[in-house]
Amino acid sequence: MKKVTFLLVLVLILSLALTACSAPAAEAPAGEEPAAEEPAAETEEVVFGVFEPLTGAYAAGGAMELEGIELAQELYPEVLGMPIRVVVVDNKSDKVESANAATKLVDQEKVNVVLGSWGSSFSMAAGPIVEEAGVPAIGTSCTNPLVTLGNDYYFRVTFIDSFQGVVMANYAYDVLGAEKVVIVQDISNDYAVGLAKFFKDEFVRLTGDEESIMSIANYNTGDQDFSAQLTNIKAMNPDAIFAPGGYSETAMLVKQAKELGLEAPFLGGDAWEAAEFLEIGGDAVNGVVFSTFFDAAAPLTPESEIFINAYREKYGEDPASVTALAYDAYILAIDAIERAGSTDPEAIRDALAETVGFDGAAGVVTLDANGDAIKNAVIKTVENGEFTYLTTISPK
Repeated sequence: MKKVTFLLVLVLILSLALTACSAPAAEAPAGEEPAAEEPAAETEEVVFGVFEPLTGAYAAGGAMELEGIELAQELYPEVLGMPIRVVVVDNKSDKVESANAATKLVDQEKVNVVLGSWGSSFSMAAGPIVEEAGVPAIGTSCTNPLVTLGNDYYFRVTFIDSFQGVVMANYAYDVLGAEKVVIVQDISNDYAVGLAKFFKDEFVRLTGDEESIMSIANYNTGDQDFSAQLTNIKAMNPDAIFAPGGYSETAMLVKQAKELGLEAPFLGGDAWEAAEFLEIGGDAVNGVVFSTFFDAAAPLTPESEIFINAYREKYGEDPASVTALAYDAYILAIDAIERAGSTDPEAIRDALAETVGFDGAAGVVTLDANGDAIKNAVIKTVENGEFTYLTTISPK
């Protein structure tokens, strides 16, 4: 009996010993704080996500904007004492790829803010992604009102097409004395369709004539033969032709119009300002007039001078308008972070919404209730194969 009792006691002792070995650490004695766990190491950096068309039909636009962002990072590499890391994703000139690019930036890269994109359609595709993630985005040259409308997380440093369309309609009416105009638009491009509508509405208002827009002709991105549209337009004999669209197609359109003997002056929008427009159009594009954002011949702020001088030193030439806008998107992000005193996306968003009188390279930016910039437009022409400044138009 004693032997059995001894064995039971031995088993009990061994069981308690094993339990002690596998149990969690003992709690701290009463009155003492438990030892704090070591916090996970945090990367002391701020991440700016960029999505641009670096391949595909609009790669030239994306490349010009990326130059502005890269130059801005060289001049302003830090914020709140932390280095800024820029993550660039190619949206491949495609709406679906734009949504994918935005998803990668907010979900995988965990960016603090998103910059981009050239092309309103691409920015619009990314809009729901940044909004759902709660990460603010700053549009560069995307001018369609729908980019920011109803989206509290999308802002932009450019004016919108409702202003740009009005500017060009007034130019056609006041400067050219046009009474009858034809519109040629890229029906597959949200930017072109939106800008055409705003031009049409304003021109009809100015003339008081519902028939002042004689016709609206359509084409699609990638088209190269415009003979059918131009033959019909020539027969109408309009006073001017408004042709919002991408730089490649509109350059071919103008060139083919001249070959057909169509003499009406061509008017356009900011998307024309690319070296490819001049290269494709050649002598035929001399004399066209378009609205845009900026010109190195007319610096608007002290930051304009900093940007222009730095760009000339690096590239040996004057910058494009969209390059200045992308530069501004980067430095506005820094400004918002500094005003927020935080890298938290929500705090950055709130600071962006309160932007008033920000001095950018492409002018002074004040954001309205929709997150759109209230600022000047620049009118340019093409003279001797070069983009040439004409005048600056202020919003009324």
